[in-house]
Amino acid sequence: MDRVSSFDEPLKKLLGGATAKVMAEHLDLHTVGDLLHHYPRRYEERGKLTALADLPLDEHVTVVAQVADARILMFNNGRGKRLEVTLTDGSGRLQLVFFGHGVHKPHKELLPGRQAMFAGKVSVFNRKMQLAHPTYQLLDASDADEATEAVDAFAGRLLPIYPACKQLDSWRIAKAVDAVLPSAQDAVDPLPAALREGRGFTPLPEALLKVHRPQTKADIEDAKARLKWDEAFVLQVALARRRYADTQLPAAARRPVADGLLDAFDAKLPFTLTEGQEKVSKEIFDDLATEHPMHRLLQGEVGSGKTMVALRAMLAVVDAGGQAAMLAPTEVLAQQHHRSITEMMGELAEGGMLGGSDRGTKVVLLTGSMGTAARRQALLDLVTGEAGIVIGTHALIEDKVQFHDLGLVVVDEQHRFGVEQRDALRSKGKQPPHLLVMTATPIPRTVAMTVFGDLETSVLDQLPAGRSPIASHVVPAKDKPHFLARAWERVREEVENGHQAYVVCPRIGDDAEEEKKGKAKKKATEEDPDKHPPLAVLEIADELRKGALAGLSVEVLHGRMHPDEKDDVMRRFAAGDVDVLVATTVIEVGVNVPNATAMVIMDADRFGVSQLHQLRGRVGRGSAPGLCLLVSEAHEASPARARLSAVAATLDGFELSRIDLEQRREGDVLGQAQSGVRSSLRMLTVIDDEEVIAAAREEAVAIVAADPELEHLPELRTVLAALLDKDREEYLDKG
Repeated sequence: MDRVSSFDEPLKKLLGGATAKVMAEHLDLHTVGDLLHHYPRRYEERGKLTALADLPLDEHVTVVAQVADARILMFNNGRGKRLEVTLTDGSGRLQLVFFGHGVHKPHKELLPGRQAMFAGKVSVFNRKMQLAHPTYQLLDASDADEATEAVDAFAGRLLPIYPACKQLDSWRIAKAVDAVLPSAQDAVDPLPAALREGRGFTPLPEALLKVHRPQTKADIEDAKARLKWDEAFVLQVALARRRYADTQLPAAARRPVADGLLDAFDAKLPFTLTEGQEKVSKEIFDDLATEHPMHRLLQGEVGSGKTMVALRAMLAVVDAGGQAAMLAPTEVLAQQHHRSITEMMGELAEGGMLGGSDRGTKVVLLTGSMGTAARRQALLDLVTGEAGIVIGTHALIEDKVQFHDLGLVVVDEQHRFGVEQRDALRSKGKQPPHLLVMTATPIPRTVAMTVFGDLETSVLDQLPAGRSPIASHVVPAKDKPHFLARAWERVREEVENGHQAYVVCPRIGDDAEEEKKGKAKKKATEEDPDKHPPLAVLEIADELRKGALAGLSVEVLHGRMHPDEKDDVMRRFAAGDVDVLVATTVIEVGVNVPNATAMVIMDADRFGVSQLHQLRGRVGRGSAPGLCLLVSEAHEASPARARLSAVAATLDGFELSRIDLEQRREGDVLGQAQSGVRSSLRMLTVIDDEEVIAAAREEAVAIVAADPELEHLPELRTVLAALLDKDREEYLDKG
């Protein structure tokens, strides 16, 4: 058997079909290697008892505790039997219950004074915490000889507690690990010997033994340090090779030209750029001047002026003879960008037209719902090069769209587009065009990629002069209904002061598909009376017109309206003819109405952190302060409410993205999962281990620069091949 194949051995061979099936279906563990990389979550010390006082409700837990008493109770006129066992650990007490045939074995084994490890889901019955039918493993033995052996086996032992599932308890996983642990000797070590020795790392087989069966706490620290490094280093090598390959790609250098379109535009700006905008523009211009494709993330707070920076980059590319395309996630946003960019450019956006500037260019819009004639003209302007700038939706990606010379792709709200879509647009250049992706709040995967250094990052953290602060508050509608009544009063006050407001709902509420969902929601609501179906735009607008906001002009905006209708509502709202706009998240990005000062987000707990931050950025865009009210019926102690409180407590998008990342994990850093369902990180956490990641990046960059194909490092090549399955390899190539 060669060194790799023992790690690739299917678990079924060693553990039997039933256990292997549960591991595959519920824990995504298929091979010996998978199980050896399924690390303990924490460790129990032999004899040290878990604090029963701190048990979380509704969670699957493992506790080590002592039986205080056990008694059998009869019920149902003597026909039913129940065993009640009370556990203690000095900090609190916990009740176990067993029913029917499940009573006999625990009744014989769980005697007062005995100690065991118990696992089950914590529930409450008669105001007492309990575990119903927990599985357990005794930690002592009644026979004297066995007791001595047990003490030898367990004394001072650190017992690993594994991430488990209902079908497979932690100690069953531990027994399975025992069965495969000898294969740890066959681990292929990805770290070059010089690096391993230079940093004083434990050899990999030893690290695997120590993490699963530590003798001391120092063993655990040793193992963790080594295993974290492996994860960070292998990923960094993958990303460094990708960056190296990027630098080998040819791209046309797009150098700014003196006295061109960009200079003319800058000369007519009615304000000066912020220091941040100047600095970031320089970083982008430096990248555009190189002969390999720029791959940059522009991370900026909501309202920090990212569009201005992107526009100046596009103008520089037009000056250099190329074209620029801006990809927006919605028609509303594409139209908004087109309108604001043509307004900012004035006659410079009318190149080739009567009254246009001789230094100007054409700025065209391309969306799916455009009329045939307008669409045909836009396509013609792109293929002839007449249009230097195009702003559009997914319609830009279609096969029939061709460019004269595409030099720059700007992707707005990076997380709304898949890698494939970005790739389809980039493939329209004669050579790979430069790429600038923009986002206001990075979703967790983006933060992870940023920390891992996949994208070069520019940061805009200054707000332009004239932007106002936004106050955010959670409105607990269920606990304090009068708070919601006050929220509507505040909206009315803002309107009386000459301002406008948004009300955001998670659902539209109008078609058969939603009706079907509604039935499912109704059933879910009947099962959980505390959970109502998501609130809908059409219903809320109707209620507000008749009730709390009667007499005000209340309009709706959602994705299923006809584009002309949407455009009409947005124009009237921007002109101040509409007091309150009740909308879905179509207003989430880019919509700019400086007179809108208040936003009420209904069912706010149904939105993600990034989305709430984006939505909130629609208010406070003028000189008057903004107000954002997060309405929720979530329970005060729930994670959803904690998330809302975090959003209310800070306006810092970076801080929020970290909170989001802590809650959702990194996602598969090299794959397409956007949050932590399929994380390729088992030991490393992006938030806590930035220093490890930075050090690993440095080593990886040096190794790849010296040996791009890793010809002298066959072990590292083997581990990389295992990490980069075909999908991930393609993902990296396209990214």
